[in-house]
Amino acid sequence: MASTETKATDSKAARADDLAGLEAGLDALDAVQSHRVPVRQVLVQKVLPPVVAVLLVLVVWQILIWAKVTDDYKLPSPGQVWDEVTNAWAQGTLLDYIWTSVSRGLLGFLLALVIGTPLGLLVARVKFIRAAIGPVLSGLQSLPSVAWVPPAVIWLGLNDSMMYAVILLGAVPSIANGLVSGIDQIPPLYLRAGRTLGATGARGAWHIVLPASLPGYLAGLKQGWAFSWRSLMAAEIIASSPDLGVGLGQLLEQGRETSSMSTVFLAIFLILIVGIAIDLLVFSPLERRVLRSRGLLVKS
Repeated sequence: MASTETKATDSKAARADDLAGLEAGLDALDAVQSHRVPVRQVLVQKVLPPVVAVLLVLVVWQILIWAKVTDDYKLPSPGQVWDEVTNAWAQGTLLDYIWTSVSRGLLGFLLALVIGTPLGLLVARVKFIRAAIGPVLSGLQSLPSVAWVPPAVIWLGLNDSMMYAVILLGAVPSIANGLVSGIDQIPPLYLRAGRTLGATGARGAWHIVLPASLPGYLAGLKQGWAFSWRSLMAAEIIASSPDLGVGLGQLLEQGRETSSMSTVFLAIFLILIVGIAIDLLVFSPLERRVLRSRGLLVKS
């Protein structure tokens, strides 16, 4: 009898220890580190790797120039491209090239955001609209943005309205589909709890649906910006006009027309730098904040 009581006591103690260990583990998962990351650690983990990658690319590039793998007019040296950068800076046109394209891209993306968000809510929440428009949005998302440039030029002419139309046609489907995907992944319990608390209609969309769908929505925003930027570059390359100014796409086309590969490489690098900068300065911090708020990112 005593041995039976001893075994029962031991089993209860073991279960208590297991529960204590489980609670400690959950507490450790919930605890988000809020201490400031040392600057040296940030430099080593986030700054050093891309710098090393860029230096490696430059070294390989210069080796190809020394090895004379092709003619000089086909592959300019890093020094020649750098000369293009310094010349454009000295003439005061370098920032103009960048700002002309960035301002168009950001304004077009904001317009796409204003249109794509309510459209995504309607498609996700109204079955009839989803059945009617959902496949069309998916088809538009897979359509190359460059296909919209000729009809946009014919309809609107060579002006900024044509540029924005191409951006909208490229970005709105991505933003709407991203939001639809995020809403589809919301646990039904959240929606039922929201309705129970009176969060219906616009209030439910603002306080329940949009916050719960943020991961998918943010992925759609990132893809929407990528489509905006690519659509704009395609429009600037094809539709060149003095009235439109000189953006990065026009700069790339000018390099092709004058057979200046150093200008072409300059335009390509600037397009890449802008795309990377927008991702690092805007979307990556937003993504980390959303993941951290959901306990999915413990270490920054």
